[in-house]
Amino acid sequence: MVELPRALRWVFRILAVGYVLMLVLWPVSLIVRKTFGEGFGAVMDAITEPDVLHALNLTATITFWSVVINLVFGVTISLLLVRYEFPGKRVLSALVDVPLSVSPVVVGLALLLVYNGRTGWFGPTLEKLGFQVIFALPGMIMATCFVALPLVIREVVPVLTEIGDDQEQASRSLGAKGHQTFLRITLPSIKWAVVYGVVLSLARSLGEFGAVKIVSGNITGRTQTATTVVEQKYQNFDPAAAYSVSFILAAVAVLCIVAVSLLRPKESLT
Repeated sequence: MVELPRALRWVFRILAVGYVLMLVLWPVSLIVRKTFGEGFGAVMDAITEPDVLHALNLTATITFWSVVINLVFGVTISLLLVRYEFPGKRVLSALVDVPLSVSPVVVGLALLLVYNGRTGWFGPTLEKLGFQVIFALPGMIMATCFVALPLVIREVVPVLTEIGDDQEQASRSLGAKGHQTFLRITLPSIKWAVVYGVVLSLARSLGEFGAVKIVSGNITGRTQTATTVVEQKYQNFDPAAAYSVSFILAAVAVLCIVAVSLLRPKESLT
């Protein structure tokens, strides 16, 4: 391995720090300063408005169910991609990355075309059965699940590949059933990959805007989420509320990442 000159290493370090500072730290610090610029009381007044509280509660509900669904399907798909060979495996692996390349607005429009109650493929039938998808909670959860789908999978797949299946085969040869092997062998080996995937999925779900705005209808007090509240408040010249909700969303995501980093054992970092 060729060692770079000391001066060149310092140049790269300064460029890296400057890039992170300009792209992340500076904008986030401005949000924090603007949020508390008028005092803590102004923040409490902003986030205790009924519409804002409803939006925060709705966002929490959507995020919870999206993370749970992506956790279950993410781990399942990861095991399928790593442990099994089947026709179309490469296609499935490629499709997993589609949410990372397709605009969330396009995702929302696609869901609208499929599940619209009037002209959608399945919408009229579902509404006759009393199940509304678009402009309701199910549609918002589906949109959020779609955009956050790859995050758990792309954390778990490399770890499953690295650990191999020797211990799992030994467990099965000793008479362990499939669920016993998974709970006692596989899951402990991938637990930190799962945790990081969940945290990333949570942060992505909290901040989703485009797809959710399309399928929710953005109805104040009913289907309005925290991110759409930020847009509405800022456009309606209520920056205090916009900054306060933005700060809450950012703070929750950052705290989750920091907590996982502090709790993760040092030996698992190698």
